[in-house]
Amino acid sequence: MRPSAAGQALRYALLNLMALAVLLPFAGIVLAALHPSGSRVDGVSVPDRWSWENFGLAWEEGGFGDLMLSSLIVSGGVVPLTVLLATMAGFALSVLGVWGGRVLSLGFVLGLTVPVELLVIALYYNLREVGLTDAYLGVVLAEVALFLPFGVYWMQSHFAGVPRELVESARMDGARDGTVLWRVLLPVSRPAVTTLTVLVFMWSWNQFLLVLVMLQDPSMRTAPTGLGLFVGRYGTDVPLLAAASLIVIAPIVVVYVVFQRSFVEGITRGAVKG
Repeated sequence: MRPSAAGQALRYALLNLMALAVLLPFAGIVLAALHPSGSRVDGVSVPDRWSWENFGLAWEEGGFGDLMLSSLIVSGGVVPLTVLLATMAGFALSVLGVWGGRVLSLGFVLGLTVPVELLVIALYYNLREVGLTDAYLGVVLAEVALFLPFGVYWMQSHFAGVPRELVESARMDGARDGTVLWRVLLPVSRPAVTTLTVLVFMWSWNQFLLVLVMLQDPSMRTAPTGLGLFVGRYGTDVPLLAAASLIVIAPIVVVYVVFQRSFVEGITRGAVKG
């Protein structure tokens, strides 16, 4: 049954309202960043003079060169490790049917309910005992453990929807487990893997509390933690704060734009399967 014209119009109107609700605050931040530094910003207002120099000033005053490098180091370790482990675990739980798979799956699902605020203090003392505080490796391992439950759940759900005939055909041709995963399933799993990669990168890049606790050395702070300190120093300079915020979120926007098609496809497939 085809939807009526009125139903389609209502659907598009709701989508436009939702898009406006999301884009309007972002437009406000962009316009605020272009006001002269130190000026007063009232709502979503167009500046009389476009002050592009705010971005350079915020970059220098906040030391975002080192902050962005630290964020890239952490995210560069967290993303591939999380995606790799989640893919292998999802394959084992869904396709191989490992012993105790249901219990393990339940454990990963329960891991989704544990907030980082509940673990961060105990995690800090445990990592301090093995010398992994004030070290990128400690943050990487902690974030991988934090994001892995969702990653395993995501990839397990994806592999569960792959036609079994595809796996059985590869088995009949003599393919082993590694060949089935890397040469048969992964080529058709690119949207799911891309979606997981983008999500993990976004979560890792935006991680604040865990990094703030684990990295006490100011020279190792990441961009979001540096932005938090920047707010304390320039709390009354709204244009400068807006420019610094846009600097921090710029890598996420770039990654999303680059992988937009695969990301949306992966999300859509996941929603349909759900």
